[in-house]
Amino acid sequence: MPNIVAIVGRPNVGKSTLFNRLTETRDAVVDPTSGVTRDRHYGKAEWTGCEFSVIDTGGYTVNSEDVFEEEIKKQVELAIDEATTIVFLNDVTTGITDHDEAIANILRKTDKPILTVANKVDTNDRIVQASEFYSYGLGEVYCISASNGGGSGDLLDALVETFPALTPEKEDDLPRIAVVGKPNVGKSSFINALLGEERNIVTDQAGTTRDAVYTRYNAYGFDFNLVDTAGIRKRSKVQEDIEFYSVLRSVRSIENSDVCILILDATEGIQKQDLNIFNMVEKNGKGVVILVNKWDLIEKSTNTTKEYEDKIRERIAPFTDVPIIFTSALTKQRIHKAIEEALSVFDRLKTRIPTSQLNEVFQPIFDFRQPPTYKGKFIRIKYVMQLPTNKVAFAFYCNLPQYIKEPYRRFLENQFRENFNLEGIPILIFFRKK
Repeated sequence: MPNIVAIVGRPNVGKSTLFNRLTETRDAVVDPTSGVTRDRHYGKAEWTGCEFSVIDTGGYTVNSEDVFEEEIKKQVELAIDEATTIVFLNDVTTGITDHDEAIANILRKTDKPILTVANKVDTNDRIVQASEFYSYGLGEVYCISASNGGGSGDLLDALVETFPALTPEKEDDLPRIAVVGKPNVGKSSFINALLGEERNIVTDQAGTTRDAVYTRYNAYGFDFNLVDTAGIRKRSKVQEDIEFYSVLRSVRSIENSDVCILILDATEGIQKQDLNIFNMVEKNGKGVVILVNKWDLIEKSTNTTKEYEDKIRERIAPFTDVPIIFTSALTKQRIHKAIEEALSVFDRLKTRIPTSQLNEVFQPIFDFRQPPTYKGKFIRIKYVMQLPTNKVAFAFYCNLPQYIKEPYRRFLENQFRENFNLEGIPILIFFRKK
């Protein structure tokens, strides 16, 4: 059940700082200069066992007074359209500005949950100052300091309470495959080629998640659900910023899927936004197949395919164990091969390796190469087991888990990939105290 939280507000109120606080990362650039955020930021967060996605909308405004109001209106409307809950962030040191009031006017028209937040409340005096935000008429005002974490626990408690209760409908066990990618790479062309007149059964059905749509495909021996793709789902009435809209839709599609087919444009190569979407898939623990579309437009020599594939793997490193297929949606070249690969990845997502088999493989590895010592302390891994989750995750039990660094984690992941068939599957590794 994907819950998406959008942080909205005018520039320089601390949206990126709050994003970093909620996601426990430093992914968003933080700078006192107004409008510094340019990239679209997406992250995962968790509180009291509840997982949710966070969108930092800081990059969605243009730093120009002439177009500011129109751009910020578009930003807030998009957040309202796609998010589960809106966090309306304000700066207590400046109080209510005309731009804050403009955002509040838009938010009053929605029935989605809105949490009004006063940021930079570092002293008791500022708690009193924050009371002016009650004048919005949007309910409780939460006082926080995004920079040092003050008040964030109360905000998170209130945030997870706004998420809709799980009311799943009866689900089938069919694989859920999402076709994702940045605009104009050929997603709709691929889907149309797949859902052509030759299809046997294609029916839309409501999913278990808010606004999700699954389209059943049953032909040529394939039987699966396509997830919430822009070519199938009814488009929003919002006059969308294409890039922002595609990221939000990608978040929704990825989280509702089992496997994602990430489409790239062969004429452009793998771009930054392609990598952002790939990282979303990996963060969510979903299977992935990369589809290079418009391959018919590329001039080829003997090694063209291998060289192109090597460039993709170099960009997506360290998670390079991914199927890559070259196709043309226009000529329908290898479109069914993409589905075959996606269904194979789906089968591998269900991989369950017995503890005895895991330790038979890893004990010689532990004997040969234990983690490097840390400040003279020897780290000893005792055993490994697979965790009973819907993602492919493993726990290594050892005496000093806090001292194991990223290079050794990558080493262990490579050992998994060498010894087991986990192509296209993100592997989650945890270290726990024995």
